[in-house]
Amino acid sequence: MSGKCLVTGGAGYVGGVVAQHLLEAGHEVTVLDNLSTGFREGIPSGVTFIEGNIKDAAKWLDASYDVVLHFAACALVGESVVLPEKYWDNNVAGSMALLEAMRSAGVRKLVFSSTAATYGEPEQVPIVETAPTRPTNPYGASKLAVDHMITGEAAAHGLAAVSLRYFNVAGAYGAQGERHNPESHLIPLALQVAQGKRDALSIHGDDYPTPDGTCVRDYIHVADLAEAHLLAVEAAQPGEHLICNLGNGNGFSVREVIETVRQVTGHPIPEVVTARRGGDPAVLVASAGAARDRLGWNPSRADLAEIVADAWKFAQNTVR
Repeated sequence: MSGKCLVTGGAGYVGGVVAQHLLEAGHEVTVLDNLSTGFREGIPSGVTFIEGNIKDAAKWLDASYDVVLHFAACALVGESVVLPEKYWDNNVAGSMALLEAMRSAGVRKLVFSSTAATYGEPEQVPIVETAPTRPTNPYGASKLAVDHMITGEAAAHGLAAVSLRYFNVAGAYGAQGERHNPESHLIPLALQVAQGKRDALSIHGDDYPTPDGTCVRDYIHVADLAEAHLLAVEAAQPGEHLICNLGNGNGFSVREVIETVRQVTGHPIPEVVTARRGGDPAVLVASAGAARDRLGWNPSRADLAEIVADAWKFAQNTVR
């Protein structure tokens, strides 16, 4: 069923791909983004674009909208430790203003871009939604605070809401892919080495209790992620806040990812082993059972080589 959607943060990586999928599904889409980390060229053709801040959402949000998909957030773990106030202000205060604008306008459906960082150091893997939430940095804590706000909004005011907790998103969808500045994600960093933009790739610790000593992560294709958001729009029920993990349920180590990049690109990827980063768990793998059961979601692009190949194609066609 088509509708009118507001996508906050739709000039970013995930928000832009979701906006494109919404358009292709027949929805009318408005993107709200202040372009602080997003890129104008990442906004899909065919959407209405508003350059602005989520704190001012009340200026544009009205009863004609059927749903808000909320991606606008500061999302750098390291920065959140140094500038926690920035994360409380943008992620928490901004989301509170957005919820207030939705309530005032009578928009009663929300899909929220949450994160696996809400769990912190997991007690067991794969991680399920009932696992303890003990974030180890202000970024994860700010996202968890928004989840708590949404739970209260659903109970008190009948909001229909779904939070989707991502693990490692990668790949590209046509002309849309990762273009963070600065870049901090493993696959695009490795591809920058393949392109000659970096001399070597840093491996942050090779003495973890994993088969090859490097961290293991769950990688999900951005197009599979986008499809989950469209399913969440349909699955949201009034008065309920549904939380679902999104992942493939399979883990790949840092060295496995690097080797896959070598195979896909045909380039050597020199490695430099450095010290561990604080707070990096050895293994983060998701159980996506709730997403399968409640959303009917089944990721179809679980092959790591396919994920890397799509990212490589995008990287070769991108000037940045």
